[in-house]
Amino acid sequence: MNQLRLDPLSGRWVAVSTDRAQRQGTFLPRQPAPDADDIATCPFCPGNEGDTLPALEAYGPSGGWLVRVVPNRYPAFEGDAPFVVEHRGPVFTEAPASGIHEVLILSPDHERSFGSLPDEQCSLVMAAIRDRVEEHQNTPGLRYSQVIVNHGRQAGASIAHPHGQLLGIPFVPRELAEEQAGFARFAGGCVLCAAAASEERVGYRVVETDDETVTFCPFWSGTPYEMLIVPREHGAHLHRSPTARIVAVGRAVRSALQVLSEHLGDIAYNIVFHSAPYRATGMYHWHVHILPYLTTRAGFELGTGVLINVVSPEKAAEDLREALQKTAMRGEAGAI
Repeated sequence: MNQLRLDPLSGRWVAVSTDRAQRQGTFLPRQPAPDADDIATCPFCPGNEGDTLPALEAYGPSGGWLVRVVPNRYPAFEGDAPFVVEHRGPVFTEAPASGIHEVLILSPDHERSFGSLPDEQCSLVMAAIRDRVEEHQNTPGLRYSQVIVNHGRQAGASIAHPHGQLLGIPFVPRELAEEQAGFARFAGGCVLCAAAASEERVGYRVVETDDETVTFCPFWSGTPYEMLIVPREHGAHLHRSPTARIVAVGRAVRSALQVLSEHLGDIAYNIVFHSAPYRATGMYHWHVHILPYLTTRAGFELGTGVLINVVSPEKAAEDLREALQKTAMRGEAGAI
């Protein structure tokens, strides 16, 4: 039976319509980014460091690197002009797109995605995210940092080499403002503390848990196999969290991507880190969205803002738990 489910973070309705998954070609395979096979000219590969702007941070052994952060050569946000809104007519409002736009190079290995990072690499990626967000916060005029990883051309990756983007911007974007409003609307404390505890108690939509994190397909999932990773301990800001918690979240992200790959193959996806604006004082709980790019948004979704999910989160979590068991058994077999 089709259902409408309310996303308590954004206040939007999501339609769960599983019958539509029976259509042929429902899920899209990943298309590689343009330079997928051109490692020699990839600007993010070792030896080609001169093709990027000078590194802001480099993590790894002396004389080499495992993780790099460089300024984006084509930034969407740049400069330190004050965020001054100007009204140039009854419907013409503008402001300078000042801010910071950086590239987070996840690995020197052109073929190694976030889902295949070894432990040390995964920890360094999370350390780089923490360090750069802290640097953004200390930059006058900025209010919020958005961290994303796009994998595959459909998901927005223009270069195949595994990388993410770090953007420090002078305003709080709508998606974050809506999430903040969702936390404020919830009368029972923290909406994500409640969601993680409830999901773990009933178990239907949980994919994986550990001492620090809960990974589940949220009840209000708007896309097939969407996952939410929530730290167990309440905290508003990623960059102010203890190192052990940040590292655990990174490994939970890696595990979530591994089970997606086990079940669906090499698909496109987006990873979106949501942390409170730097100086926010209201209720918030930082978290990570895993958003597989399996279907396209058609006229109804674009016209109404109501997403239609063709795989129920209960079925998605069941599939992903089975995939997790397969990866675990393969790991045990390899250790013998």
